Amino acid sequence: MTVCVYTIASGKGGTGKTTTTVNLGTSLAMLGKKTTILDADIGMANMGLLLGLEKSAVTLHDVLSGTADVKDAIYDGPGGVKVVPSGLSLKGFQHSNPDKIKEIMSKLIDGMDYVLIDAPAGISKDGVIPLAVADKVILVVNPELSSMADALKTKALTEMLGRPVEGAILNRSALEKTEINRNKVAELLGIKILEMIPEDANIRTSAAFKTPVVIRTPNAPSSLAFKKLAAQLAGMEFKENGNQKANKEGFVDRLARSIFGGN
Repeated sequence: MTVCVYTIASGKGGTGKTTTTVNLGTSLAMLGKKTTILDADIGMANMGLLLGLEKSAVTLHDVLSGTADVKDAIYDGPGGVKVVPSGLSLKGFQHSNPDKIKEIMSKLIDGMDYVLIDAPAGISKDGVIPLAVADKVILVVNPELSSMADALKTKALTEMLGRPVEGAILNRSALEKTEINRNKVAELLGIKILEMIPEDANIRTSAAFKTPVVIRTPNAPSSLAFKKLAAQLAGMEFKENGNQKANKEGFVDRLARSIFGGN
């Protein structure tokens, strides 16, 4: 298949964009799709933290500063996903040239089925470039007015750049009145809702263990939603595996659950 580059974007921070990129990318990889996830939020990078790659020797910062090749910044992630983290230092951010993202795309897409780019929130030069290099853009929104208002601005900017908006992911949705929420958000944004990711304490717990929720708690409500979305994007039938067994919980697991919550 031809590689497809999705940019995962939002109008404001805190919508769950990075968590979505990590879990959607991991889910695609678990379906046998060659997938790379890239943290293009070079100023407020979090992907490395979520995956335990915060001490990586080479990051996207080094690539964008011209001191490293992007292939040296690609790491093996969970479920077979490839990960390109950004660095955490302010100095690395100051020396990064986001324009170089355009230059490295040819190397990133080589041999891949999917590349998912975690874009910076808001409208800025750093945020425009990930939108411009995408084949399709997916918006992550929360069921609140400010999130949807900012998403509309990002949608308008994406369309100005001539890139198609594939749809939106309604993240942290309440379980009640889901269809009403889905229809209202779709009508307001003028795009289809690809999937609804329910509010799920398992996501916080998995973040504490630096493991995607789709791997750590595969049958959690959010995990099933992420995997369903991955199957949808890949054009595959989603089959919920009811025979999956939960990991045996040890002391550290119980301690994290007591602190961060979870089922």
